[in-house]
Amino acid sequence: MGIPVKTLLFALLATAVPVAAQEYPSRVVRLVCPFAAGGSSDVLTRIIGAQLNSRWGQSVVVENRVGASGNIGAEVVARNTAPDGYTLLVAGAPHAIGASLFSNMRYNLATDLVAIANIATFPSVLVAHPSLPVKSVKDLIALAKKRSGEINFASPNIGSPNHLALELFKTMAGVDMVHIPYKGGSGQMVGDLVGGQVQLASMGFPPAIPQIKAGRLRALAVTSLKRSTLLLEVPTVNESGLPGFEVSSWYGLFGPVAMSREIVAKVNADTRAVLGSEDMKSKLAPLGAEPAPATPEEFSKLVRAEIEKWAKVVKASGARAD
Repeated sequence: MGIPVKTLLFALLATAVPVAAQEYPSRVVRLVCPFAAGGSSDVLTRIIGAQLNSRWGQSVVVENRVGASGNIGAEVVARNTAPDGYTLLVAGAPHAIGASLFSNMRYNLATDLVAIANIATFPSVLVAHPSLPVKSVKDLIALAKKRSGEINFASPNIGSPNHLALELFKTMAGVDMVHIPYKGGSGQMVGDLVGGQVQLASMGFPPAIPQIKAGRLRALAVTSLKRSTLLLEVPTVNESGLPGFEVSSWYGLFGPVAMSREIVAKVNADTRAVLGSEDMKSKLAPLGAEPAPATPEEFSKLVRAEIEKWAKVVKASGARAD
């Protein structure tokens, strides 16, 4: 007795997605980086792309789609009409901040994209020019309260994680400091900070560490919950007078929301596998980054929590980017 056509059709449909996931990837995967070549997010994208290339035996091509603080590249992936896993996005903390920083967003990070796998976290370090008479977070808070509105801090641009790290610091410490925003990256900002034109900043480890070691800047605290192996002697803000303070940039893999959950699971499993390798850890270390493996569910929870967290900070600071 033959199998009814309808039964056979349902059986084929039921197995189609898992088979596709097992065969994935069978051609070139496009990895969209929404920031310019040479920056930390671009370097991270190329590192994870090369690792997945080796694991999959398929080319992973990085494409920089730059503009609107990373939102153009994110929108390209969110609006992709073929959500088959062959166009992926590396996005992170700037996009979670952008959800409330921009009033005319054309995509929603939490609902138009699926959070596939976290890749890495990037703690920062709070640094001061030596002319500012502070050697610790407690010193800084005391001085900022005594000289309310007189101390200034720099950031690469309005709404960046390093800008909002100090807006969060102001709120938690109950102090008032003046924000000096820069444009076009951190080069001029670092030069002015070293030269004493500005007094304070939250900075990524790669540009900060050489200046700290040379004595041109003073490290007050790192912004993550635990100390960094790159600056073990420097305490965290959390342990230095502001319990619960935590700011770390993070980047992970996203795809169009309609991607099959089987392919999401495969990309996640393969990403977590490469993040566990010593080779990957050694490549992330110079960026001041640490692997941050997570399940899709854990990563999605992080994304939503970050959107909510930064919405409060953006509102309190009054920051706008449009």
